[in-house]
Amino acid sequence: MKNLLIINHSQSGNTEQLAQAVLGGCKQEGGIVSLLKNAFDANLEDLHWADGLLFGTPENFGTMSGALKDFFDRTYYPAEPYKLNLPYGIFISADNDGTGAVRDINRIAKGYPLRLISEPLIANGEISPHHLQQAEEFGLAMAAGLALGIF
Repeated sequence: MKNLLIINHSQSGNTEQLAQAVLGGCKQEGGIVSLLKNAFDANLEDLHWADGLLFGTPENFGTMSGALKDFFDRTYYPAEPYKLNLPYGIFISADNDGTGAVRDINRIAKGYPLRLISEPLIANGEISPHHLQQAEEFGLAMAAGLALGIF
């Protein structure tokens, strides 16, 4: 069994909708235990549990949410000695282009170190059925890659 941790934060509910769809996709793959955690509740023990990570955030002021940044602030130095080297992906609910959030998450992730395994999923504007389908496929792809040992 492989463990897939989805860490997210949502204020308006848009990122939460994406996170639920991502989780639904993850659960379609056998051999994967998927866990969805709020960024404020996730911690170093969760990182040790995980074999893969998915980060979800709204785009706030051109970057990630403060809650996701808080998660990174709380776990970065304690995780440093472990050289986690976990695969990760990013999904973002954005009113703009989401690239600032992606840039900042990727910059921080290099230090853990984590390995980016896919292009980010950026849902612009109001969350639509199309965005939710993309999010489900995004979760399924990550779960399938973990299950098959690709990442």
